Amino acid sequence: MIDLYTAATPNGHKVSIALEELQLPYHLHALSFERKEQKADAFLAINPNGRIPAIVDRANDDFAVFESGAILLYLAEKTGQLMPSDAKGRSRVIQWLMFQMGGVGPMQGQANVFFRYFPEKLQGPIDRYQNETRRLYEVLDSRLGQADYLAGDYSIADIATYPWVRVHDWAGVSVDGLPHLQRWMAVLAERPAVQRGLEVPPREENGDNVIKSAQSMLIK
Repeated sequence: MIDLYTAATPNGHKVSIALEELQLPYHLHALSFERKEQKADAFLAINPNGRIPAIVDRANDDFAVFESGAILLYLAEKTGQLMPSDAKGRSRVIQWLMFQMGGVGPMQGQANVFFRYFPEKLQGPIDRYQNETRRLYEVLDSRLGQADYLAGDYSIADIATYPWVRVHDWAGVSVDGLPHLQRWMAVLAERPAVQRGLEVPPREENGDNVIKSAQSMLIK
């Protein structure tokens, strides 16, 4: 059994989708940002950075893993799924996973902040992060014009990237003119495990409020 500590954010959804895809049993711990549960001592013992998501693998001596990319790698290696075992195939997955972790997530996260939440309307930073996010989307579109999925076959690289790209409107970034990216988004949106993972934790009646609350924490 795996304990999943998460909230309804793109980074949180990476792990819930992976757990659903891998059909691993897990126990949900939904953390409240408003109550700052991610900064509680009990959670800091699991993730000293005080951010979601994190997991504790009860079947592996209560082994704790934090950072969404590291969790995806751990789960893929634990199960032997969603990542090839050969060196080249594994490297392709890790390259695109790092592309998301180092590029799409941070740039789009800052676009979210300056476009939606920052107390001042600073057009320079808004343009900077929206333009860079769009550039990264264009890289994804180019790659997806060569292969069905980012690393060739469906993998944790796709799982890491999709929860961010699907909320592109929230960052004020368009996917118009990116047909391969749109095709990929539509395919992933139809996967039952992806659909289930996006409902973890269950949303409030107005689910947008959960996302807004979670992403607004970026500016605090």
